[in-house]
Amino acid sequence: MPGSLCPAGEPAPAIPAVPAIPVIPSHWSFPADPTSVRRARRAVMGALPRGCRPELADELVLVTSELVTNALLYGTCPAHGCPIELVLWPADGYCWLAVSDPGTALPALASPGPRECGGRGLLLVSALTAAWAVVPRHGCGKSVVVGLRLAG
Repeated sequence: MPGSLCPAGEPAPAIPAVPAIPVIPSHWSFPADPTSVRRARRAVMGALPRGCRPELADELVLVTSELVTNALLYGTCPAHGCPIELVLWPADGYCWLAVSDPGTALPALASPGPRECGGRGLLLVSALTAAWAVVPRHGCGKSVVVGLRLAG
């Protein structure tokens, strides 16, 4: 048997079942700069798992844009140089995205009037995701974690 360490004529030992290799999440750090929204969208698109439903890419790009924009507007101070971090990983049938910033302001769903130009970002996030939550970070800041279904 090629590659076998058994002496000639002896049977090869039974190979135990190989456990699944754990998923290593994709991780990025972006400066508190408006160009980071575009860079975050591109990074997330390039890291999508194979075999996911076709709409996932569009939904994830929109959710990424909204969360990174919120992190820039409400969670960072460009003068302090604190980055925005993104982590993307598939688990349990979902594609999970965490967007972290050093800010203490907690995101909340708004009820903008029909003539207001903003305030709908988290409404979109809530509509497109199966779950979302705000998780405090050890030390300072928070992560907004969202889960989108991988399959239809």
